Amino acid sequence: MITLTVITASVIELIDVSIVNVALPDMMGNLGATLDEVAWVVVSYVVANVVVLPMTGWLSATFGRRRYFVGSIIIFTVASLLCGHADGIWELVVFRFLQGAGGGGLLSTSQAILVETFPPSERGLANALFGLGVITGPTLGPVMGGWITDNLSWPWIFYVNLPIGVVAVLLSLAFIRDPDHARKAPAVDGWGIVLLTVGIGSLQVVLERGDREDWFGTTYIVVLSAVAAVVLPLFVWHELRVEHPIVDLRVLKERTLSLGMFFTFILGFGLYSSIFVFPVFAQSILGFTATQTGLILLPGGLATAFMMPVIGKLLQRGFPPQVLNALGFFLFFLFCLMLSQSSLASGRADFFWPLILRGVGLPCLFVPLTTVALSNLEGAAIAQGTGLTNMMRQLGGSVGIAVMATYVDRHAWTHRTALVSHLSMFDTPTREWLDAVGRGLAARGIAPLAAKEKALAALSGTVLRQTYLLTYMDAFRVVGTFFLFCIPLLLLFRKGKGSAAPVDLH
Repeated sequence: MITLTVITASVIELIDVSIVNVALPDMMGNLGATLDEVAWVVVSYVVANVVVLPMTGWLSATFGRRRYFVGSIIIFTVASLLCGHADGIWELVVFRFLQGAGGGGLLSTSQAILVETFPPSERGLANALFGLGVITGPTLGPVMGGWITDNLSWPWIFYVNLPIGVVAVLLSLAFIRDPDHARKAPAVDGWGIVLLTVGIGSLQVVLERGDREDWFGTTYIVVLSAVAAVVLPLFVWHELRVEHPIVDLRVLKERTLSLGMFFTFILGFGLYSSIFVFPVFAQSILGFTATQTGLILLPGGLATAFMMPVIGKLLQRGFPPQVLNALGFFLFFLFCLMLSQSSLASGRADFFWPLILRGVGLPCLFVPLTTVALSNLEGAAIAQGTGLTNMMRQLGGSVGIAVMATYVDRHAWTHRTALVSHLSMFDTPTREWLDAVGRGLAARGIAPLAAKEKALAALSGTVLRQTYLLTYMDAFRVVGTFFLFCIPLLLLFRKGKGSAAPVDLH
């Protein structure tokens, strides 16, 4: 029942990360917002989420884990109701920030509860069950969002959280208990809260908005980058000096946690960048709707759901986690390699097996990495560790998306220039193609001059689609190569002089 309770809470939080994306055009029309304004609906949620994540250990100690967990569900559920009732874009942005703050408390607290509920020998299974929520949420989000937006209206993407939130609160009150080591934090690290909020918040806004704002060509991106560069080192310095820090960075002395966080960042980078590239490619280049794209992703999500407990059981029986990690990175490489062979004629069947490989690879990465990272932590350190690992996965994802978005924007010009260089009105194939399209349009009753203009527009559109096809294929190759080069890094987990190897889960 505890497992069901925390998975219910974490799933609704993670669904909301992606469910909103497909409804943004409807929000723009309904609320009279521009594309830049409606983007803050996503940014505000993620910023609040990533700021709260590392604080969850301190907040749990201050308010009591059970009270904090239930309070986070209530905040998230009430904020969902307010989001659905929002009358203006900035009102919605504020309520989404509140929702993200509640959601950040759900994620790492859920994982901490699971890890402490299961005995050490079954922590692999506990992290596998938690992973069901982490992976299933983003997979179901676009499907649910597309269907709700097409058949109801955008406020219902928030209203669906209400009954689930009520059930999660009732289950939590009935089955969640404070741990034996629970203690109240003796002091409030005010400066730590301020420095963390300003530093991480600034960094997250830069990552979320940098590409859209042409990075350092925009004043506020430059200012926030400078703020993050100054405040984050100051935050680390402060937290290592204060007696009762809001984020206990001393837990990073545990080598397995430090390495686990490093690889979790890598996982977030590759996972979110590949998730970002595929839906944009499917919808913008191949013409799939949001619902169709979600349905294409669904079999891979089901493969992940099936494999999560299998990987957990393998870890429980002593299977080497590094071998599973290597397999996961290799399957992601194959996924990206297969997608890099796509064409403008690719259909749903062409993506089935690549996405199945990705679905099997995800548990091979997520479960062992999380289990090893938390394997040597005990008591209150578990809450600190889960908060930090979840934050690193989110930051890795934000960096991955920012890097790939910038890569696509910049690299597209290279391909466009190369393609256009082969087109000329004096080139026979080009002239014949334009004449054939023009005659076809004229046969439909379009005036000759207008037919010629439409033929030129069609040629421009064809070049644009081919440009972005080549660009996204390159992007898949880059991400795939990234995963391949991650495999040798797993040797860092080998026990060396003065270091701690991952513990035997038995």
